[in-house]
Amino acid sequence: MSVVFESTIKMFEGSKSEWYIELKDTISDTIEICNDLQDYSTKIEELGKLHDGIIDEVKWKKDLNVHPMIIDNIRFEMSKLQRELEDEMGKPLIGEKA
Repeated sequence: MSVVFESTIKMFEGSKSEWYIELKDTISDTIEICNDLQDYSTKIEELGKLHDGIIDEVKWKKDLNVHPMIIDNIRFEMSKLQRELEDEMGKPLIGEKA
């Protein structure tokens, strides 16, 4: 069985700038609310441990009311986190398969 997580970017009710990520483990139907990317990173790692650290896929979605500028900001912050992790590990997180 594939381990698939769904990550949905949502806006706090009544806000045009405050967002969160709803992280769902599709196997256990566990849902975590992540208020920033550090929180998301921690929670996805914790959920992944329940599946021996193996996550086959993360499906990204966004609610219709999420402005494209919010998505751009999240992508930028995610790329910074990726670079930091790669520097720590000394290798790329995403690479070519042999």
